[in-house]
Amino acid sequence: MTEEQSIQRRAFLKMSSSAVLAGLACKKSEKALSDIEKSAQKVGKLARRKLGYSGREVSILIGSGDLAALPAEAGILCGMNYWHKANRWMRTGVPGTILKNRDAHYCQVTVDRVGGDHYRGHFDEEAHIAYVKEALKQTSLGYFDDMQLHFGYHNTKELKSDRSFIRAFDRLKKEGLVKHLCLSQHSYAGNSRVPGGQSAAEILTAVVEDGLYEHAQFMYSFGADPEMDKFLEFARKHHFGTIAMKTSRGLGRLREDPAFMEKLPEGVSPHNTLTRWLTTQTKLDAAVIRVRDLNEFVETYSGAGEKMRSRDFKAIEIMTAEADQTACRLCAKCQPHCPQQIPITEILRFERYAMDDHDWDKASQLYAGLQVKADTCIHCGTCIQVCPLNLQIPEKISRVHLLLT
Repeated sequence: MTEEQSIQRRAFLKMSSSAVLAGLACKKSEKALSDIEKSAQKVGKLARRKLGYSGREVSILIGSGDLAALPAEAGILCGMNYWHKANRWMRTGVPGTILKNRDAHYCQVTVDRVGGDHYRGHFDEEAHIAYVKEALKQTSLGYFDDMQLHFGYHNTKELKSDRSFIRAFDRLKKEGLVKHLCLSQHSYAGNSRVPGGQSAAEILTAVVEDGLYEHAQFMYSFGADPEMDKFLEFARKHHFGTIAMKTSRGLGRLREDPAFMEKLPEGVSPHNTLTRWLTTQTKLDAAVIRVRDLNEFVETYSGAGEKMRSRDFKAIEIMTAEADQTACRLCAKCQPHCPQQIPITEILRFERYAMDDHDWDKASQLYAGLQVKADTCIHCGTCIQVCPLNLQIPEKISRVHLLLT
């Protein structure tokens, strides 16, 4: 180690120790502090990119209000400065480090439709305003940097005809309670509960053209996705910010498969390679990658901004080939063709929560809430014929039904 590197390392240790000690809401053991610092050192400082036309610089990997405490603290030490679903801290409390240095962090509030779920619910200007104010009261954040329309619009017609959410944002902004407008967008094409639903790419393109929103989150991962890749090109030309979510695409279950892991080149971690790919080989501004503990934090986030090696390119090929046979891309192209109007994309999204994130309770609860379930499938095979991956969808959703009921 050179003298300069040694000085930088000592400076990093001094800074990180001070930040953690000042920010922890409760007392932690010296061992816990040491583990956090060591994890942050292994990952290093996260690079930043401009997000949207305001030019705010955000970390290329963003955090979330439901990120576990220790990875969140390590992320802060690494310069993680954007927090999706900061309203989740209404339940758990805001990390002390963020409260003590509030202006160094961008905190986002996600706002849902009211009177139902994201299929049946509707926009309500007064209810949205009341929710944001209550979230601010309970978190003591003072203001939210971003107000996000959670789950997005059903189609371009709704975007243009119902401005209730935007009016709520404008009023809150005048009071200094929010600053920027964004959304997360799902695909509703062919969804039986959303008449006239359109794809995420179609809706997002109209959002960019509308000019009111600054950035968006959407499902994106490795493997061919021409429609979303075209949108990313379009978004960059218009200085519209882009953040990928639901990025792991079956890697949780694949990592537990010894036969799959043996196929990977030596010295490769699937999630590390995924992170390298997302942050260096795409036109994304940032990404959300879920981790559960410090070990996963180091394994995954240490790839952020790192150059792809030849073995990483090979691993992406192997990961894509395997995922194309096992994990739905969530493109929703099959849904308009299902004669039983089964919400295939939703069911296979819940499968990810269970199989990859090991969040069985969440997956089971969401599946239980579906009006049409996988057991209504008549195995006609129409979905297979239109699936870009030729996935055996009837078999897959039948297995999900057994797993989640």
